[in-house]
Amino acid sequence: MKRHLPRWLSVVVLLAACAAVSAQETLPELVRRVKPSVVSIITYDSRGDVLLSGSGFFTRPNQIITNLHVIAGAQRAEIRTLDGKGRTYPVTGILGVDEEGDLAVLRVSLPEGRARSLEITEDLPEEGENIFVIGNPLRLEGSVSNGIVSAVREVPGIGKILQITAPVSHGNSGSPVFNMKGQVVGVVTIRVTNGENINLALGSARVNQLRTTTPISFEQLAARTRLSSQAEAVAELWYRNGLDSLWLGNYENALANFENAVNKNPARAEAWIQVGYCRVKQGRNADAIKAFQQALRLNPNSVEAYNKLGDAYYYSSRFNEAIEAYKRATQLQPEQPEAYYNLGMTYLELGDHTAALEQSRILQPLDAKLYKKLMSEIQR
Repeated sequence: MKRHLPRWLSVVVLLAACAAVSAQETLPELVRRVKPSVVSIITYDSRGDVLLSGSGFFTRPNQIITNLHVIAGAQRAEIRTLDGKGRTYPVTGILGVDEEGDLAVLRVSLPEGRARSLEITEDLPEEGENIFVIGNPLRLEGSVSNGIVSAVREVPGIGKILQITAPVSHGNSGSPVFNMKGQVVGVVTIRVTNGENINLALGSARVNQLRTTTPISFEQLAARTRLSSQAEAVAELWYRNGLDSLWLGNYENALANFENAVNKNPARAEAWIQVGYCRVKQGRNADAIKAFQQALRLNPNSVEAYNKLGDAYYYSSRFNEAIEAYKRATQLQPEQPEAYYNLGMTYLELGDHTAALEQSRILQPLDAKLYKKLMSEIQR
């Protein structure tokens, strides 16, 4: 027999559901709340001419996140706030740089209380989830665009990359990508291929990893990025080009660049990891294993190399060797959830549900989404 809720209880449930819906902010309400935390950034050369414009956002009072390429080569920079009529303030130094992630932390001088910091969440959005972007495309300050997350990709050594349908243009570099709670889930980084912009954003977990230091000037930043030799400079150029191709999911072109990078600088473990990763994507698992093993010879404590080596063994159906590689990753970094998920999936391939469940229990407090994903596989 079907059970029916008492009429009074049904009314309570309905009212509670309505209250939950009404408590959700609409997109215009979200925009009004978070827009004052976004800024436009303008950089200048030594003659005082405008070099580039971009976007950024407050993470703390007097601290702004943007893309490193927005300020690269500049002699000075200033920000313009989007609240009220807008005010302009000077950038007084660079507090942190993440070259591979294309991120920079700027220090700005503005009156107390003017900055409104945004909440950054490491909770990765799902494909199909609604998002919106606020930035300054083509110097059109405070422009809002919305869309969905169309794909989530990985770039080894960098993290998760979000491909979004929200339109972005030059000037959006450094713009925050928001979920529908008004939390930052990514930072827009413009990538161009065949004359078209691909709408990509770096996952926000990378932003939280960026550490601040004693402020440096634009001149000091330029000096830090100069390389010591021509060979090193050429190898770095190949490596950067490879990363750009990885952002776009072009594994064939990325592999060609990374192979050139290791030919010029064979002592760089990160480049060998990228070579191995691209080879796995091409189904060349035996070659990938060799590349990851070379990375580990150069850096025996690389968690990423062990995780990716495990993947290469996994896709080669060498499950016991995959388990050993993943276990080594967990030993080196016990709080890293990816390896526990990988272990669980590998045990399932071997038919060992007990061992897979054990990994799920370890994974649960570390990453709720990966735990849910693993449990769905275990219960299948």
